Amino acid sequence: MADTGSNEALTAQVIADSSAVRKLSEARERIVGQLSQVIVGQTGVIEELLISLFARSHCLLEGVPGLAKTLLISTLAKSLNLSFSRIQFTPDLMPADITGTEIIEENRSTGARERRFLEGPLFSNMVLADEINRTPPKTQAALLEAMQERQVTVGRVRHALSDPFFVLATQNPIEQEGTYPLPEAQQDRFMFKVFVNYPSFLEEFEVARRTTTTQSESIKPVLSAAEIVELQQIVRTVIASDHVVRYALSLVRQTRVGSPGIPDFVNDMVGWGAGPRAVQFLILGGKARALLYGRTQVSTDDIQALAKPVLRHRIVVNFAAQSDGMTSDKIIEKLIACTPTREDELTSDARFKTIFAS
Repeated sequence: MADTGSNEALTAQVIADSSAVRKLSEARERIVGQLSQVIVGQTGVIEELLISLFARSHCLLEGVPGLAKTLLISTLAKSLNLSFSRIQFTPDLMPADITGTEIIEENRSTGARERRFLEGPLFSNMVLADEINRTPPKTQAALLEAMQERQVTVGRVRHALSDPFFVLATQNPIEQEGTYPLPEAQQDRFMFKVFVNYPSFLEEFEVARRTTTTQSESIKPVLSAAEIVELQQIVRTVIASDHVVRYALSLVRQTRVGSPGIPDFVNDMVGWGAGPRAVQFLILGGKARALLYGRTQVSTDDIQALAKPVLRHRIVVNFAAQSDGMTSDKIIEKLIACTPTREDELTSDARFKTIFAS
């Protein structure tokens, strides 16, 4: 049997020598530079979008109207030279409106009638599902199925979607009227849930200054679709040590109510916690983040940095905790605070021994 340590060292050396690592970290800087011509601030949001893209996953953005969510996504598509579709989700939108439909038309040369498939807006590299919580669950489910399977089925015929295929869905806060909140099981299909917050005073000052003149910026493409697919494959070759995987598992397994070894505050405040997909996304996201910063191995810092966007929509806070002002983000902060990052401390702690043995 081959030595695991030697294989990992060899893989790390291959990655380190590859121009892909340098290319991705440089591409990040160039993409951010292009976006900064149009978007003011939101550096954290941009980073999480890029991590989700290079991890070959999808992203859900939540924020009140007017925070440039749509502008950010369309500008990102331009900087990546990807085909882009914007779907405005409305209460009367039907599944066929986004997946496409079959029509019968006459062949002018033969006179015969033939079926022809008209592709819907999902057949693009980057799809903006704008205000996804404004459309009924049936149409939401059609989008989420395409995200998971990367194909649509119309008339018993399967049609493969473009590669890369990246869905960025936006939604208004669920307390606003006229919305259909995504169930937690459907939110689980998204790698990240990203909060888009109000800009600072200086950022909003710059927004007001830029958007009230005739000045316009030209966005230049940084990467092609083929290059993005190549980099998505490189991401999966990044090393995640057993310790990092164990740390990610520790955070996720502590969210599961009633499990052995979890903190008392989780049992008191959480309705239910995150599933195995959360661990997968933490590791994949950590790999993409490491590459974006020019590193060849995932660290516990990467896992901590991504814990909130990965876990916040996978942890359901119970009613009593909500009434006391507790949120999933605050619970994640408490979990990070009580979980050792050092391997010797994590493996020697009696509580975590119980978690690992369960």
